[in-house]
Amino acid sequence: MAAQTTEGIRLSALCPKFLHTNSTSHTWPFSAVAELIDNAYDPDVGAKQIWIDQTVVNGQLSLTFTDNGNGMTLDKLHKMLSFGFSDKVAVQGHVPVGLYGNGFKSGSMRLGKDAIVLTKNDSAMHVGMLSQTFLEAVNAEQVIVPIISFNKKRQVVNTPSSDVNLQAILGHSLLNSEKDLLAELDAIIGKKGTRIIIWNLRRDKNGKSEFDFTTDKYDIRIPEEFDGSFRKGYKKQERMEHVAPDSDYSLRVYCSILYLKPRMQIVLRGQKVQTQLVSKNLAHIEKDVYRPKSISHKAVKITFGYNCRNKEHYGIMMYHKNRLIKAYVKVGCQLKANNMGVGVVGVIECNYLKPTHNKQDFDYTNDYRLTLAAVGEKLNDYWNEMKLQKNTLSSVPVEDEQKRPDQNWAQCDSCLKWRKLPDAMGKLPSKWYCHMNPDPQFRDCNVPEEPEDDDEITHSTYEKTHKKRQVTVS
Repeated sequence: MAAQTTEGIRLSALCPKFLHTNSTSHTWPFSAVAELIDNAYDPDVGAKQIWIDQTVVNGQLSLTFTDNGNGMTLDKLHKMLSFGFSDKVAVQGHVPVGLYGNGFKSGSMRLGKDAIVLTKNDSAMHVGMLSQTFLEAVNAEQVIVPIISFNKKRQVVNTPSSDVNLQAILGHSLLNSEKDLLAELDAIIGKKGTRIIIWNLRRDKNGKSEFDFTTDKYDIRIPEEFDGSFRKGYKKQERMEHVAPDSDYSLRVYCSILYLKPRMQIVLRGQKVQTQLVSKNLAHIEKDVYRPKSISHKAVKITFGYNCRNKEHYGIMMYHKNRLIKAYVKVGCQLKANNMGVGVVGVIECNYLKPTHNKQDFDYTNDYRLTLAAVGEKLNDYWNEMKLQKNTLSSVPVEDEQKRPDQNWAQCDSCLKWRKLPDAMGKLPSKWYCHMNPDPQFRDCNVPEEPEDDDEITHSTYEKTHKKRQVTVS
């Protein structure tokens, strides 16, 4: 029977089958993983690190996500396990990625049928479960989420419903005793943080995992084949070219570009992800601007440059509030089958557009169509200008040159600030700290980041001589 308000009007019920239906928005499994990373990144959690791993719990293959953020109160954990609650706000300029209060539910249930959340803060520890297997076993007509709390003495907090909640968790999760629950809470590093365990991971009709855990012991990959079809049909998006970017099938590579300016370390299967400043990690960098009509003539910066690692991976990297939404989108001359625009990468932060439910695309509005058209024209300008400049100096096409990024940046493993380094630094050690900076002005973690000189540009940073020539000729 549906619950009623004090006025006697029925509340909406949520059918357990909705958990699976809701998860299908993530056709690409890495988008589901990204939802869980976003939760740790958002300012209300403020984690400095998140550890993602594959392990075996009580004989079952599982995925774990552990962060060292602020942890959750009982009320906040309940909202996380519920639908549509999102009270996230910006903190000191850190804008939350979450929009709809649905990321954990859609992401976790896409990866597996069952999840348990263990969280602790300064005052208490809490455990909650979102489990399709449990709901099926008890023939639940609505989604119910067992939750229990432990006090500072590591004892279950007794409430009128604590026994039934505890028995549901112990009887239908991989953790079958209070000792097991406390051991997983202890796996959270420090006094605060959250740990998520997901099991009954998705498999194909032959029982094969949708993830490849063996090819690279420090990565989670999408295998060459899944569900009887080749990877080409099982990627982030259908791409016209034959060479898919590594980020489509390597979680490590995808995590390295997930944020425009990374503020959190991601440790994947025990090894730190080498995140990068995407807009700085290019060669022959130039800036241009676009003024969307919807935001009153404010200039939006577009960075263009050449991919230094693989010329076949090119297109526009489209971010929203620091989070990658679409990668390597072909625009302008790149849409033509004539090898134009090869190797050119554009980076734009489209905060004026609205991402779709799964944060892998934008709503197909007029603003979005105008943005693609405008960025395509500006990419054409950049491509033509680079060809004109470089072809007068070298017989080798600019896209085929050996290139290094114009700038060298490193993130401190302690304070997570980004520091600009001299080109002559060469390869950095696996762990790098501010005190290792050759520039004494930025050798201390207490010193703010070096300001970027192009945040407020109002016009293109380069002269479009090729365009002027065309005008003169015509």
